[in-house]
Amino acid sequence: MDRRLALHSPLAIPSGHRLDVTEQIDETTGEASVLSIVDLDTGIRYRRVEELHGEIVRWTGRVLDCTVTFGGPGAHTVLRVDADVEAGASGATGARTALHGADAAVDAAKAEADRWGGGDRLPEPEPERFW
Repeated sequence: MDRRLALHSPLAIPSGHRLDVTEQIDETTGEASVLSIVDLDTGIRYRRVEELHGEIVRWTGRVLDCTVTFGGPGAHTVLRVDADVEAGASGATGARTALHGADAAVDAAKAEADRWGGGDRLPEPEPERFW
């Protein structure tokens, strides 16, 4: 299950690197904001300056894609990370990730059923046999 992290800073993390992500869940909106990212392959730690309040969730994953945009009002990074659910994604973020994966699996199953004609069709009647 991949997740997209949008950050307001330039973080160039190569594809394939393992990350340890710490997020904080806002109690009023339920949205997650990234507090820190640790690149486990290089040991580089990225951390926010301000401290927020709420539930803290930690999870690990592997970088699938990294896009750094610079110029204009400021630099920002979009990371697409394959999250390891069994490695510690818990709380609201883990549940949201699991539901996103379940929704994707349902959509894939529906598409496959449509492709193969589905299982709800009545079988063709057998032709009458003459001896």
